[in-house]
Amino acid sequence: MIYFDHVSKVYSPTSAALEDVSFAVEPQEFVSIVGQSGAGKSTLLKLLLAEEKPSSGKVFFESLDVHKISNGELPRVRRRMGVVFQDYKLLPTKTAYENIAFAMEAAGKTEEEIQQDVPQVLELVGLMDKAWHFPSELSGGELQRVAIARAIVNRPDVVIADEPTGNLDPINTWEIINLLEKINELGTTVILATHDKEVINSLKRRVVTLEKGRVVRDEKRGRYVL
Repeated sequence: MIYFDHVSKVYSPTSAALEDVSFAVEPQEFVSIVGQSGAGKSTLLKLLLAEEKPSSGKVFFESLDVHKISNGELPRVRRRMGVVFQDYKLLPTKTAYENIAFAMEAAGKTEEEIQQDVPQVLELVGLMDKAWHFPSELSGGELQRVAIARAIVNRPDVVIADEPTGNLDPINTWEIINLLEKINELGTTVILATHDKEVINSLKRRVVTLEKGRVVRDEKRGRYVL
């Protein structure tokens, strides 16, 4: 489904964010990309989303080289990849419902589809009772659940979560991880970038470890080894 083919990203002659990275992610897989700050995790995700271009190598989403897609076609491909960020990136002047609906509007969905699907995803993330609350009225864990609902409402093939628990306490961390597991069990591929050792070691899922821009381990039931 996703394939990094000998990918390198060099920002300057003395700074390589990624170096000769190759690995594949299969449909419906749950993969954790781990490594300390500066290991290259965020760069890897930006390359997958075509927010940056590799210095060498190719990144494929299914049969598409994501860096050869036309600007007109790129939004359609990106809509197949739901993204969850550490800092939520919710619109502060819109309620939880409206933040999720906005993602559907941007994808060209009808008002009827919005009225049907938004309550469903709010129910899935356990926030139906907070539908009309603004971000300022929600806790960190609730904000991240709204962000996840927004990421999945257009039924993407893959959810990319970039340090989604970085700002959360342990209880909310596990709620978010359990929710990502649930989404994966429903058939969506999940790519989780994190440096949270406890989360990784409890998941017992595939772990790809980056160190100074290189893949140093790729284990089916991996652990985060410092």
